[in-house]
Amino acid sequence: MKRIWIDACKCDGCLNCTLACMNAHRADKGSIYDLNLADPSNESRNFIHRQPDGTYRPVFCRHCDEPECVNSCMSGALSKNPETGIVEYDEKRCAGCFMCVMNCPFGVLKPDSTTKSRIIKCDFCKDSGSEPSCVKACPKKAIWVEEVQS
Repeated sequence: MKRIWIDACKCDGCLNCTLACMNAHRADKGSIYDLNLADPSNESRNFIHRQPDGTYRPVFCRHCDEPECVNSCMSGALSKNPETGIVEYDEKRCAGCFMCVMNCPFGVLKPDSTTKSRIIKCDFCKDSGSEPSCVKACPKKAIWVEEVQS
């Protein structure tokens, strides 16, 4: 199973990972130079928080071994793929209760900004076929993918 790993000490807050994520999940699949940052439908699935000491803290879905978001999902919209290890989201099954948001120990999941009826979470850029966009975009190599044993 593949996991995204983070070395927060290398993060300089450039937000390339965030922009790459937004671009990878937008509907029109255009160039990053055409990305409308004011469009609320272009939401990132990761976050970079600036700490009081000036350092940056990247926050990404960890696709946990025992995901609290999956355990708390009453509708079955979240599930852990046993082959890939990725926590997958089925928007059609989501009841919009946001129990997953409340139970994520890392604060990664969030309601979408426009309808507040579904969640926004990392899907490991499932349509890209290779590495997630955030990993490819990080100039400091603070984010990487590694194969792990479960």
